[in-house]
Amino acid sequence: MKLNTGATIPVIGLGTWQSPDEECYSAVLSALHAGYRHIDTARIYQNEEAVGKAVAQYLKESGTSRDKLFITTKLWCSEVQDPEKALKESLKRLNLEYVDLYLMHWPVSMVNRGDLFPKTASGTTEIIPFDKWNYVETYKIMQKLYKAGLTKAIGISNFNIPKIDYLLAQSGVDVVPACLQVEIHPYLPQFDLVDYCTKKGILVECYSPLGSTGAPLLKDPALIKLGEKYGVSPACIAISWAVARDTIPLPKSVHEERIVSNLKVVDLANEDISLVDAVSKTTAKRLVKPEWGVDIFGDSAKL
Repeated sequence: MKLNTGATIPVIGLGTWQSPDEECYSAVLSALHAGYRHIDTARIYQNEEAVGKAVAQYLKESGTSRDKLFITTKLWCSEVQDPEKALKESLKRLNLEYVDLYLMHWPVSMVNRGDLFPKTASGTTEIIPFDKWNYVETYKIMQKLYKAGLTKAIGISNFNIPKIDYLLAQSGVDVVPACLQVEIHPYLPQFDLVDYCTKKGILVECYSPLGSTGAPLLKDPALIKLGEKYGVSPACIAISWAVARDTIPLPKSVHEERIVSNLKVVDLANEDISLVDAVSKTTAKRLVKPEWGVDIFGDSAKL
């Protein structure tokens, strides 16, 4: 698919959340050899070094050039006041001169005390008040990183419509996010958000496209039935549904067999896309809900 920068992004990427170093290295290397060209990591995953090591090994073994790969990493909440320093440190861990996409991981600003999850004396996450620092200020700095070439595109993650509207309306925001990465799967299709982003020229990436830890979608009767119809797995149905919507699924696995099978996409008939659309009418749930003491997904633009 084409980003609003003019660059292209491979439609299926390998997610690496909850992939520890050795498993992550093997998974990324296996994925690249299987045909993946899109790898998604983040500062908070603490596996950027493993991703970089696997990328370097693949480039060495295959003779493929760096520009054939699409690598994403993300800015963590406790480092939002200095995105340039954070990105340069991520690039050092990845052993890359640039990333293809740099995302603000959450619209939340945490105090920087040198650790990833700063706590108050009472044990709650220490959040910077919105009027002291917020995601708009962070994004303005990220724009400079894009213009300097440290990243080929910038975007956001875990933003809803009110927050994107607020961001785009602010003075000094002159780069429309290339991507929005959010939780999307048949239990949480986010129809309005996808439509909104399409109109704004923002591509939507789907994390946890199989329903996060434990992949509950693989046991869903509707997806099992459709899998039987097409002769594929329920996972293939969920991934194919995401692709049919012109969104970008990021399935995560550390098992080579599943990594390979997650690249398979079938053309779903319109009536079958509608069947998957309808799954959320009976089973609707958000599975990734960090408890940081702020209403991240509420209707207010200001946390």
